[in-house]
Amino acid sequence: MTVGGYTTAILTVDGVHGHHIRDLWTIPLAGLLAGVAGLLVGIPALRLSGLYLALITFGIAVSVPQLPKKFDAFFGGTTGKILSLVKAPYGLNTTPDNWIYYLTWGIAFVLLVAAWLLLRGKVGRALRAIRDSEIAAASSGVNLALYKTLAFGISAFYAGVAGSLFVIANSYMNPDVFPIILSVYLVAALAIGGVDSLVGSIAGAAAIYVLKFRAADVTRWLNHLPAVSFDPKRLGMSSVIFGAVLIIVMIVLPTGVGGLLRRLFGPLTSRLYSRS
Repeated sequence: MTVGGYTTAILTVDGVHGHHIRDLWTIPLAGLLAGVAGLLVGIPALRLSGLYLALITFGIAVSVPQLPKKFDAFFGGTTGKILSLVKAPYGLNTTPDNWIYYLTWGIAFVLLVAAWLLLRGKVGRALRAIRDSEIAAASSGVNLALYKTLAFGISAFYAGVAGSLFVIANSYMNPDVFPIILSVYLVAALAIGGVDSLVGSIAGAAAIYVLKFRAADVTRWLNHLPAVSFDPKRLGMSSVIFGAVLIIVMIVLPTGVGGLLRRLFGPLTSRLYSRS
């Protein structure tokens, strides 16, 4: 996300050879550049898996935001880059807030459909096989190096687009915009939603949003339950609720919301397919 955010910020503020690029056109460029960066990271990480792979991704998340502070002449240092306020293009009669709202949801929908189509094809089957067992996948003829590197690139592309949209919506970019805690939230969303379900991923992201940005509302709701006493104004209460929900989900739903949906609707879909 940092790569995508800085791509949009630099191209919009500094431009190329003195020509500023409109923020809308920097979105695909940010995704592509972040995707290339993901491919470059994925190549040396091919020998790693499991916990070690997770550690290297967290290490990158910690180290990358330090680079703009080192090369402040290009990235703007700790101050970062300040963008112009968002404006609706092509003379559209709408407010900037409405424009960025519909733009974000439109891009999210397109990328969601693209991910769904990708997972239904050959690439998706190969990635699921690698997830379940790398040894079995390799025995079946799956090119582990190719698909693991591709997974890095695709995920980095999505993150780059998200970083670009965030910068456009907030009109600024600096090294502290995407802290390491964001990586924790992403992992938590996967744990809640399930690692093998697009619908579960959406549910996990929604749950993280509610727990993070609506923690006071959640605490007040819990405070009305019998034999429960929470003070919404108490410092750190939101973190307690956040951690408690994660623990409960991991115990009750070890496969996440996606696994629950498969158990509920799996028999129904199986019956429909058998009848057809």
